[in-house]
Amino acid sequence: MYYYGRMGRNRLVLFLFLALLPAAPARADITGFIGANTTPETRQVRGGALGFGVLIIGAEFEYAFTPDDPQALAPSLKTGMGNVILQTPVAIYRFQPYFTTGGGFYQEELGTTHSDSGFGLNTGGGVKISLAGPIRLRVDYRVFKLGSGALNSPAHRIYAGLNLKF
Repeated sequence: MYYYGRMGRNRLVLFLFLALLPAAPARADITGFIGANTTPETRQVRGGALGFGVLIIGAEFEYAFTPDDPQALAPSLKTGMGNVILQTPVAIYRFQPYFTTGGGFYQEELGTTHSDSGFGLNTGGGVKISLAGPIRLRVDYRVFKLGSGALNSPAHRIYAGLNLKF
């Protein structure tokens, strides 16, 4: 017969207690969005995001594309970002606010005269508004700090999209 001692017994009881606790459910969502990149001229932006989280912290991966406007000297911008999200654990009166920050890669091009790509950072926030069941409206604002070779940094983006949580 093995003798655990007081310390060993306490650890065993703590382990069993923690093992029997219910796990916080992981949540995921997917968003398709359309909006405006306002730097230096307003142009349409389209993209999508996939996120997951537990309680108030989560991660999100997104891709967005803004076409160029050569007449306004506004370059196209492609971004692929990975972000950390801090959000309320549940919607409050159908609203779930969040803050996000992260980094990833960007590519900026203006016709054949300019091309720049590299690592960029972004910070922003928004709200997910419950519509019906798992369907939500998502409104988001981001500021992108692009590399030193970018024509326009920081770049500003605002969008709205349909979000499906599962």
